[in-house]
Amino acid sequence: MLQTEEPAWYAVWLRSNYEHAVKGQLSAKGFEPFLPEVHAWSKRLGTRRAIRTPMFPGYLFVRAALDKHRYIDLLKIQGVVRVLEEGWTRLTPVPDAEIDAIQQITAAGVTVFACAHLRGGERVRVLDGPLAGVEGLVVDDKRSKGRLVVSVDMLGRSIAVEMDAADVEPCGWAPPSRQEACDRRL
Repeated sequence: MLQTEEPAWYAVWLRSNYEHAVKGQLSAKGFEPFLPEVHAWSKRLGTRRAIRTPMFPGYLFVRAALDKHRYIDLLKIQGVVRVLEEGWTRLTPVPDAEIDAIQQITAAGVTVFACAHLRGGERVRVLDGPLAGVEGLVVDDKRSKGRLVVSVDMLGRSIAVEMDAADVEPCGWAPPSRQEACDRRL
């Protein structure tokens, strides 16, 4: 079942509100945890203040080469429910591209919105700005602006950031050659 030689990212499902505690325990045991956070507003005792909250409540990511012993060490951490997998026979890593996109969004400090997990929409790549190179789905909200949706399929969750339509291009798109354009007109 478990025998990964190369480190990979895995999604870890946690007990409610255990994200920071588990992150600390993972670090203490030599794991590489990643807990993406966003700014949110909290109102307590009539005062509003900005706080940092997990981007994906109830989940964090861990990068590790998991053999049977490391897997058991991970599961023994208080607050860990399980490592997400496809089926019962093998762990399923989260693609590096998804983690890289989330890390880049987190580092850019842009406003992040919770978003329904989408499968449809056009896949685009950001051309300019702090998110250059990030790929995701575009959802049109307005004529000149839209939302770039980055999904983590393993979690069944997505996040969205506002993007200027001029800053993205369709993935796999290349300008047509003159001959192709002429052929299309015929």
